[in-house]
Amino acid sequence: MLFLHDVWVNWFEGEENGYNICHFHEWRKDDTVELLDQVPLIKVDPVMFHYIENDLSELPQSLLKGIHQKAYIRKNHERIQLDYCFVVTDGTGILAIDTIGYSIPIRKSRLIPRQEQLVYEMVKDIEADSYPFEAAEYFSSKEYHILALSPDHMRGLTRKERQLKQLLFMALDQLQATKNTSEIKYWYTEWNPRRYEEIKDQDFSQIWELLYEETLPGWSDKHLLLCENLTKGNPFFEKLWELEQETKVN
Repeated sequence: MLFLHDVWVNWFEGEENGYNICHFHEWRKDDTVELLDQVPLIKVDPVMFHYIENDLSELPQSLLKGIHQKAYIRKNHERIQLDYCFVVTDGTGILAIDTIGYSIPIRKSRLIPRQEQLVYEMVKDIEADSYPFEAAEYFSSKEYHILALSPDHMRGLTRKERQLKQLLFMALDQLQATKNTSEIKYWYTEWNPRRYEEIKDQDFSQIWELLYEETLPGWSDKHLLLCENLTKGNPFFEKLWELEQETKVN
């Protein structure tokens, strides 16, 4: 078995979409970075890697058995054994995983560039390990929704933009629950004032669908303004907004 040593990790917990597991250039000063003293490295096929990166489903027992208690983390000069922690790659993507004792990939991290390069060199001439996995069933059941957008709608955005876009759609989800026609007309007109006459006689669901579909692609100053205005008056949303304004990248 291959092992890596002195691996810096920045855990993102409970993420079912790979776009929320930030690459090194998006790590922030207030992120908690930890040091893995030793961690096993496994190579899998691209389908298995995608499954691990973009889901929170059960990992194959044969995989877990193979890496059981072979990783150690260094904390306060102590070397602590971890039950199920490993670095996985398909030769292109690379992730560190810690199940925190469970059988699902609860914590995920990218690696720093120097260690990514080391992984590429270590696995370039080895075959991928094979694990039992119902690939067809997984890909047919994976669903995206308003609170977990498709990667297509997050591609090319910075970490801050992704966080704010998720906040915007949380606010839109709450707006949808009100079924308030006057309110949705107001917010759609704020978003797209040129279509005010068109939507005057439409019902809530029609206007809601327009607003949802038009805000899905990309990120712009219009998105930012709508997000800021929609979060006002909701203490939870306002706090999330403020946190994103205060954050700094390394």
